Amino acid sequence: MRGAGASLAGALILFFARFITAVRGRWAGVAPADEQRIYFANHVSHGDFVLIWTVLPRRMRFATRPVAGSDYWLKSGLRRFIGRDVFNAVLIDRDRESRTSDPVAQMTEALDAGSSLIVFPEGTRNTTDARLLPFKSGLFHLAQARRDVALVPAWIDNLNRVMPKGEFVPIPLICTVTFGAPLRLADGETKPDFLARAEAALLALSPKASAS
Repeated sequence: MRGAGASLAGALILFFARFITAVRGRWAGVAPADEQRIYFANHVSHGDFVLIWTVLPRRMRFATRPVAGSDYWLKSGLRRFIGRDVFNAVLIDRDRESRTSDPVAQMTEALDAGSSLIVFPEGTRNTTDARLLPFKSGLFHLAQARRDVALVPAWIDNLNRVMPKGEFVPIPLICTVTFGAPLRLADGETKPDFLARAEAALLALSPKASAS
């Protein structure tokens, strides 16, 4: 259970996110139901999981844990408080040489405890002109380890324009999070085929895809 300070901080972060971005959730391919899920999204800002968390109904929000890099969220006391205490993030070490825990094992442990997850398969923020970076293999291994948990694509639009890299003052702008139809690993499906299908499902939710 979160402490009073963490609960207050969470409420303030939600208010700030809604005030700056007027974020809206679009449930295009799935309904906001009380079931365990793995939300996988594009990654353009450290605030990505905040927007997804914000648009989830309250009953789902506190059962959903973001997966984030410990190198960023343990860098200072404030970040540690926000990552661990406010959002209850699953913090993973992205450095293969220094890590002492398997990231997939950390995520499956959180799933086995009943949590839903927010993951970013690109592995790092996308600062290029490409709509997506190639997906890392972690999403495949997670889908393989827990085949019964649905994977729901979630496209975040406009946040990279609200918080451009290197800027500290957010620019007010409407953001959307669009949730698509859930998918699962098919029997016999290979890693490249699954990751290509997951990438396509996420890209199909982007405004450029919708306009074409």
